[in-house]
Amino acid sequence: MKAHTKYLWFNTKKPREYIRISDEVAEFIKESGIQEGFVLVSAMHITAGVYVNDWEGGLIKDIDKWVEDLAPFNPKYHHHDTGETNGDAHLKRLLIGHQVMVPVTEGKLDLGPWEQIFYAEFDGQRKKRVILKALGI
Repeated sequence: MKAHTKYLWFNTKKPREYIRISDEVAEFIKESGIQEGFVLVSAMHITAGVYVNDWEGGLIKDIDKWVEDLAPFNPKYHHHDTGETNGDAHLKRLLIGHQVMVPVTEGKLDLGPWEQIFYAEFDGQRKKRVILKALGI
């Protein structure tokens, strides 16, 4: 069994963005040399997430509307009593999730026909990272 680690860094232009990172993860798998195993893709910040879904513009807009409807910006969040203003971003991350585990088969990501990996940013415009951790043989 071997392990390989890499970090992806993001500094988005907008507070909320959805960035497809499938190609970067696939390239990481090639670099790792792992043929059979798994790759963990995990957002390392409490206001960002990672998810797997279809790469279709309407769906991405629907996801953004869904998280905003369920966790809208609201100045009355208790978290804001600490001086912060990003309570909604923390809740959006809980809805999306912070990590995914993707199988690696024959040295490639083993995703379904329409599946892609995304980084979801909910409190952007500053530097954040995602860890990629491949484990396998």
